[in-house]
Amino acid sequence: MSLEVFQQFVEAINSRNVRGIASLMTADHVFVDALGNRVDGAAKMESGWRGYLAMCPDYWIRVDHALTSGDLVLAAGAAGGTIDGARWNIPAAWKVVIRGGQVAEWRVFADNKPVYEILARRPSK
Repeated sequence: MSLEVFQQFVEAINSRNVRGIASLMTADHVFVDALGNRVDGAAKMESGWRGYLAMCPDYWIRVDHALTSGDLVLAAGAAGGTIDGARWNIPAAWKVVIRGGQVAEWRVFADNKPVYEILARRPSK
């Protein structure tokens, strides 16, 4: 069951279906990015996904390997997309905790340097 929920979440991300993503998050969902920044709560993360997909409208993740143990899914693959016309593609991994048929934690491990370099080229406001 955990792997199925994980796969549904990945499909919602890849189809950029924010409502689908939100429907698969627990109310107390926790998102942790590669720098350790944390967002608590499904409502905040729904807004976060909307903002991220507005910035990177073709964002995708690819899962090459996934291991499960009870409610834990560990996955490895890649992520990428386009920001401001610049394409990026990086290796990535995820630690995902499933609870009650929903994603309780989504933790990302990736070297986001290419993304930061793209964002650094944006004009200052």
